[in-house]
Amino acid sequence: MDYLYILREALVWTVTIFWLYQVVISLCSLVKLKDKPLKVNKEHRFMAIIPAHNEEAVVGNLIESLKNQTYNKDLYDIYVIADNCTDNTAKIAKEAGAIVYERFDATKKTKGYALNWFLQQKIAENAPYDAFFVFDADNIVDKNFIKNMNKKLCQGEDVVQGYRDIKNPSDNWITAGYAIFYWQMHRFYHLARYNIGLSPLLNGTGFMVKFDIIKPQGWDTETLTEDIEFSLKRIIKGKKLGWATDAIVYDEQPTGFRQSWSQRSRWTVGHIQCIKRYTKELATAAKENKKMINLDGLLYIVGSIPMFIITIALLLSNFIMYNSASITTAELIKNLIMYLVPTFVLPIFVGMFAMWLDGRKIKPMAKGLLCYPLFLLTWLCINFKCLFIRNTSWEKINHVRSIKIADVSNNGKAQTEKELV
Repeated sequence: MDYLYILREALVWTVTIFWLYQVVISLCSLVKLKDKPLKVNKEHRFMAIIPAHNEEAVVGNLIESLKNQTYNKDLYDIYVIADNCTDNTAKIAKEAGAIVYERFDATKKTKGYALNWFLQQKIAENAPYDAFFVFDADNIVDKNFIKNMNKKLCQGEDVVQGYRDIKNPSDNWITAGYAIFYWQMHRFYHLARYNIGLSPLLNGTGFMVKFDIIKPQGWDTETLTEDIEFSLKRIIKGKKLGWATDAIVYDEQPTGFRQSWSQRSRWTVGHIQCIKRYTKELATAAKENKKMINLDGLLYIVGSIPMFIITIALLLSNFIMYNSASITTAELIKNLIMYLVPTFVLPIFVGMFAMWLDGRKIKPMAKGLLCYPLFLLTWLCINFKCLFIRNTSWEKINHVRSIKIADVSNNGKAQTEKELV
């Protein structure tokens, strides 16, 4: 079984080097850099775009938070794309003060299609906007969001992800899992890379794109994760995305396990689509350009499903070697612990560290932190399932809670005191 031992050692070194790289990069989130100088000093004109499918319960709160921005009200317009709606989304959005575009196409239902449909019209009109924001209908936006994004545009950044916080972090173990995951990603992935000149990624909602960037092709994406796809296409070209910790948008997470399973399955399938579509281009860019931004983008793709497959192979190799008496019971247990502790135990403490750095209260999230390994385990199960079964259909996440911007705390930290159940 020498060949299996060699294979296992190669897999161990592959996983170890990959995660050592991630740890080193994540430490860069602790570095405080000077603010970038302004290249221009002006108030830009913006579109706030809200794709919405049957969101009558929540879209009004988002529009209200956008109307209450500390930014010149004459310099931004709020658009709602009522996408295949069968409820009163369009009516409520109009009454709230948004400009509504109604779209009906039963064969193309995802956000990417809706954005492209809308933006193609604005491109054809040569609409007088400098940049646009994209929000989900269940979002609410901090009052300084546009002001802080305008500053980023003045600094010369043309694609910027805002800080995606959580409206309902302590509803139950599912929403807590989402919150802890995002808080870790924001600091140890996005902020860390932004600090050292690598590229963060778009994160689904609450981001800004300079209007000229998408001319003339529009919002040209193909996969279920249009945000990641758009990011990778920029990285392939060697263009960094920006990060705005102080441009805060609050997002509602699903409380039901079935909806969460469906949503995360869609994300995993979207990642698999991006792997198939862009791995070769990222590898080519890394080889030809010899830039860390290209290599880091390639490692992001490799670090999702491919690294998951390598880890499964590593685990299986231990059991095969144990069954053939190549390793002892003690060695098998040691090897399993070396996997289980970093995968399920360490993330609890990383989550607590991220919360401490962000000045969040840990007590309301205590049960969520304890249940975080369960949240991660379900995601691993989703990844495994999607290796063989890939449902690419879009399923709506129902948002029924009317949470307003006044219901979340200041300083960009959503802290509800509701007990986790």
